[in-house]
Amino acid sequence: MAVTLTQRLTAYAGGAIQQTLSLTAEERTRSRHRFDMPDGQVVFLQLPRGTVLQNGDVLQSDDGQRVQIISKAEPVLTVQAETPLALLQAAYHLGNRHVPLEITSAYLRLSPDPVLRDLLQHRGLQITEEMQPFQPEMGAYGHSH
Repeated sequence: MAVTLTQRLTAYAGGAIQQTLSLTAEERTRSRHRFDMPDGQVVFLQLPRGTVLQNGDVLQSDDGQRVQIISKAEPVLTVQAETPLALLQAAYHLGNRHVPLEITSAYLRLSPDPVLRDLLQHRGLQITEEMQPFQPEMGAYGHSH
């Protein structure tokens, strides 16, 4: 059986969630896609073009089924610095390269890339390879690259 999710609930007030759908950061940028669930069910997304899903979003089908989006752990580089200025400078250089980037006051997170890893190491930053949920910034106009 398949479920087609057509709307994101902007003011989710509770109620039954039938299942969760774990998606990577890249998968959360797809507004039209087919996903195969571990239980064999098929989920289709038919959302407005340009929709970018976030961890915790609740989607609903026309018949009222609800699915919650969960950020799936994926390979990432987590970057830390000894000073806030060094972390800001790294964010600046990565931003100039239009790299999807998760920004916090304690770390930056990006998809693995050997060239960017070398750049960051050259700047004296600490880089850890991890499997973590990736929440890149949406961008100034509310969409991702």
